[in-house]
Amino acid sequence: MIRGARLRERLHRVMDRFLSNAVNRIDAKGRVSVPAHFRSVLQKRGYQELYALRALEVPALDVGGLDLLDRYEARIALEDPFLQTADDMSFFCHGDGTFLKLDQDGRIGVSEFLRDHTGITTEVAFVGRGHFFQIWEPARLRAHSKEVRARLLSLRQAAATRSRQAGAAE
Repeated sequence: MIRGARLRERLHRVMDRFLSNAVNRIDAKGRVSVPAHFRSVLQKRGYQELYALRALEVPALDVGGLDLLDRYEARIALEDPFLQTADDMSFFCHGDGTFLKLDQDGRIGVSEFLRDHTGITTEVAFVGRGHFFQIWEPARLRAHSKEVRARLLSLRQAAATRSRQAGAAE
C-alpha cells in the first residue's frame, strides 16, 4: 500500500511539470492554443493568467505562473537595493515581462511583445522546462536544440576522456 502511494505521489510530481514540446499554428484572430498537457499543468496549479519574461540569452519567452515571478523577486530581494544589480534585475523581471491571459479554450493572444523578441510569425513552439515553459519560433528552436545537443555531446566526450585518463594513471 505504501509503495502504491509513493508511486502515485511520484507520478503526480512528474505530471505537474512542463515536459516535452509542441508546435501550434496561430489562428486568424492572432491566438494560439497552449498544448493540452501544458494546460493540464496550468489547471492543476490554478493559474488563470501567465507571467511571461523575455529570456536573456535566447530568442524565447519564459512562461509560468506567479510562482515564476516570485522566484525572480526572491532573487532580487537578496541584492542590495542601492546597487545597480538590483535595479537591473528589477527592470528585467518587471519591465521586460508581461501577463498573458488564457481564454476559456486555452489560447493566448500572440502579441507584439511575443513576436518582437521571438521572431514568431505563423507558428509557435512550446517547450517544457520543468517548472515553467518557453515559447519559441519553431525554426529558431530547432537551431537552438542542435546547439544544445552539440554542447552536451562535447561535455560527455570530454568527461569520458578525463575518466579514461584517470583510469590509465592508476
